[in-house]
Amino acid sequence: MRAAWSRTLDMAVPLPHLLHPAVAVAPAPPTPVAALSQDELKRVAAHRAVELVESGMVLGLGTGSTAAHALDHIGDLIRRGELRDIVGIPTSEWAAARAASAGIPLTDLNAHPVIDLSIDGADEVDPALNLVKGRGGSLLREKMVEGASRRFVVIVDKSKLVPRLGASGLAVPVEVIPFGWALTLRRLRSLFDGVPGFNLKLRTAATNAKASTFGENWSDLEPFVTDNKNYIVDLFFENGIHGDLNRISDEILRITGVVEHGMFLGLASSVIVAQKEGVAVMNKEGISNGI
Repeated sequence: MRAAWSRTLDMAVPLPHLLHPAVAVAPAPPTPVAALSQDELKRVAAHRAVELVESGMVLGLGTGSTAAHALDHIGDLIRRGELRDIVGIPTSEWAAARAASAGIPLTDLNAHPVIDLSIDGADEVDPALNLVKGRGGSLLREKMVEGASRRFVVIVDKSKLVPRLGASGLAVPVEVIPFGWALTLRRLRSLFDGVPGFNLKLRTAATNAKASTFGENWSDLEPFVTDNKNYIVDLFFENGIHGDLNRISDEILRITGVVEHGMFLGLASSVIVAQKEGVAVMNKEGISNGI
């Protein structure tokens, strides 16, 4: 039976403050997993998500350390003959290389415009299962693939749960074309003019999305370049993004020069949360044992 060992850690979480306080949780006896490291918990959660994979599926293949466990496990199942006729669409050049090394046959959205299941991580998850993604720089391909999916399952650890998007204080990325990037940056700044604690900067090759310092010379450094040969402007919100997320999304996308942003609104079907107390599944209806 695939991934049967992970089920010993499945549980309804008895400590709601570790997840979103707005979600009601039914008490259940905890299964101790204190001996597992954070990476091992991610592996448990990834294997739980892979239980949804069936032979003949078209899969969206995520990017990042948690998604890597899912890719490796899918490859193992293919080699053991437990999964057949699987094809995957990678969300980044990194995912393509990792999937190929795991033995997962690859295809693209042109050949398969509808995807059965995507499995990927996220940088932030709010109580409505809206996401921030793209701090690794793959937001455009991730949104294209996961937006074309019948089902999108997200894997995170509990540190990624936030009361509102942007509340971690880390970047909300916006992919922009290189031509006239400084003008696009100014227009993004104007859009959020007057928002307390707001700042933004062009991501450089020497920094990452977790760096929120704003030195005077950052604009003179070599820009970070995405797989699509674009740049990224990182937005920072001291207290998260307040207001109608769909309206804010539309306003960002109306700026000429913006390609896409890292807010994934209404795309996630469910979120698997790995934590020391066990693995919980968040659905639109709340938290449960099932996906």
